Amino acid sequence: MEGLEQYRGELTGYCYRMLGAYAEAEDAVQETLVRAWRNIERFEGRSAMRTWVYRIATNVCLDALAAGKRRALPMDLAAASEGGTAPGAPLDGALWVEPCPSGDPEGSATAGESVRLAFVAVLQHLPPRQRATLILRDVLGFTAREVADLHGTTVASANSALQRARATLAGRRENAAERVSPQSEATRRVLAERYAAAFSRYDMEELNMLLHVDATLCLPPYSKWMRGIGDIRAWLTGPAVGCRGSRLIPTVANGTAAFGQYRPDPDGTNYLPWALQVIDFSGDRITGITAFRDTERLFPLFGLPEHVGEDDRLGARV
Repeated sequence: MEGLEQYRGELTGYCYRMLGAYAEAEDAVQETLVRAWRNIERFEGRSAMRTWVYRIATNVCLDALAAGKRRALPMDLAAASEGGTAPGAPLDGALWVEPCPSGDPEGSATAGESVRLAFVAVLQHLPPRQRATLILRDVLGFTAREVADLHGTTVASANSALQRARATLAGRRENAAERVSPQSEATRRVLAERYAAAFSRYDMEELNMLLHVDATLCLPPYSKWMRGIGDIRAWLTGPAVGCRGSRLIPTVANGTAAFGQYRPDPDGTNYLPWALQVIDFSGDRITGITAFRDTERLFPLFGLPEHVGEDDRLGARV
């Protein structure tokens, strides 16, 4: 099993993109390594060990996806709503694309856009085999021959699946008017730190300056989401006004800055977990905020404390 362990990190990144949930990805990787260990004597060396292990991981993921379940973000399920309205009832947590800790679980050079929440959500619209083909080719760098061998099909069939997947992906991005412009690490850090300070002060004017005019805010497990500075401000100063005075503790999720948000305890002694905020940037503006409310499960995963006091620092890790 020791020789197989070297693949755990990159397999987690692959399975996360396939399944859209970090916990499910970890389970899939564990099942993959167990199957590989049990069948290691059958490995005949006709393909690379890595390709053989990925074949097993792909089959594990395809089995998990056989029920047709597709994870999503709120904008995949409903139209944008007004910021001043209540969010309604929460939906089943199994509906949502979930954040993954750190820059990228696989710890290789394939981070960046390929692990962003929006990209992972778009992947869920692809049929599972096309999804696997696109990730293997365009994210992980497998050749057409390797993917064909992995799927037990022809190179022509693998290339056709890749073309269809790319076309679907391009269409989804165009419909979402997705904006992604590069920025330096220094720019991301400055924007993240300015956002943390402005949110903690509840400085709406500063937040307005940081947000793209079409920025989005979504709130899993609620289907509610909003687009535009006006509606985001209406939300923060209306239904979410209880967030005033929050503390933000920095972490990293999906290759971008994220924060554990802690709202003031009503008794005034501490700050209590409220949401994991994942921040998307493009150029010199913030284009998206996704606030995950499942703090009981997510905060330990991201190494965030159960509560914070006045002395805990603000900042940003990017």
